[in-house]
Amino acid sequence: MTYRLLGISGALRRASTNTALVRAAGELAGDDVAFTLADIDLPLYNGDVEDAGYPPKVLAFVEAIRAADGVVISTPEYNKNLSGALKNALDWQSRFSPGPLKGKPVAIMSATAGAAGGQLSQFSLRHCLTPFDCRVLAAPQVHVGSNGSEGLFAEGRLVDAKTRGYVAGLMAALRAIS
Repeated sequence: MTYRLLGISGALRRASTNTALVRAAGELAGDDVAFTLADIDLPLYNGDVEDAGYPPKVLAFVEAIRAADGVVISTPEYNKNLSGALKNALDWQSRFSPGPLKGKPVAIMSATAGAAGGQLSQFSLRHCLTPFDCRVLAAPQVHVGSNGSEGLFAEGRLVDAKTRGYVAGLMAALRAIS
């Protein structure tokens, strides 16, 4: 049976290391994985927009969450927090009932230019996921700090063998609770 993994990158930038990290998770999750990368370039949440009808990109995002067996989120760290784009996507999906993330196994990770690798953004993401009753893995923690560490990413891919091993471990833990 195919395991459906949804990857969510909290960064919108085309050359994002978080997108590279979440794509690596899809590669390393197993041979039987159907990986989908979510599009979170959504309009800002606005009750007036919601009242006029959910935008098609929001509906597609929610359907992708519902269809997934597991979710992996990689968040950048913007001003010691998760990105506004990721928070906005979480806000949009919160407007649906039943909640798309309810009961879903979720793994989180982060990549930043700083040495700490996004530890604070992971903390804020865990906090933001609390109301959705998803099953967020506590460990293993994967936070990739690329400050001064050359060779982790190349041509939009995670190439560092040690870091790929950490991501593979996180994906194995995610599959174990799915």
